[in-house]
Amino acid sequence: MKKSTHWVKNLTRTAVIAALYTVLTIVLSPIGYGPIQCRVAEAMTVLPVFSLVPVWGLTIGCLLSNMFAIFTGNTIAGVWDILFGTLATLVAALLSYKFRNVRYKGLPLLSLVFPVVLNGVVIGAELTIVEVGKLAPKLYAFNALTVSAGQLVACFIGGLILFKAFEKTKLFQN
Repeated sequence: MKKSTHWVKNLTRTAVIAALYTVLTIVLSPIGYGPIQCRVAEAMTVLPVFSLVPVWGLTIGCLLSNMFAIFTGNTIAGVWDILFGTLATLVAALLSYKFRNVRYKGLPLLSLVFPVVLNGVVIGAELTIVEVGKLAPKLYAFNALTVSAGQLVACFIGGLILFKAFEKTKLFQN
């Protein structure tokens, strides 16, 4: 494949992933923001298991979704979510890619742990600091656990369904 064709294909994949992430989050925005949330688009965090390309699409999609939340008043975290929420998604996606070959019974379970843990830790802290002005331990534990629980549902149910579907279609092969 020509280098320019390969570049265009990767750019298109990145754009499609970013758009899908953003649209899913916007359409399901009532459950995608706040201390008790389940951002369904996070199921797509399994995609870095197949390629590095989805890392950038997920990051851009998260950034756009968090910007949308600010403009519509759907987030209490505000600009902090644009910075730290997007950074958490980027780091989780990069770690998912790095550990993509660590499998249990053929499933990339470790790669799915990173978005759950990092978003729980980062978004939990972000929400707590915005709510009370400091990292109050009990509220932080609540926020971290509820965000992680939503991530767990999105990543381990939706993500594994996506993994099996993409594995069969070999969409990210080559």
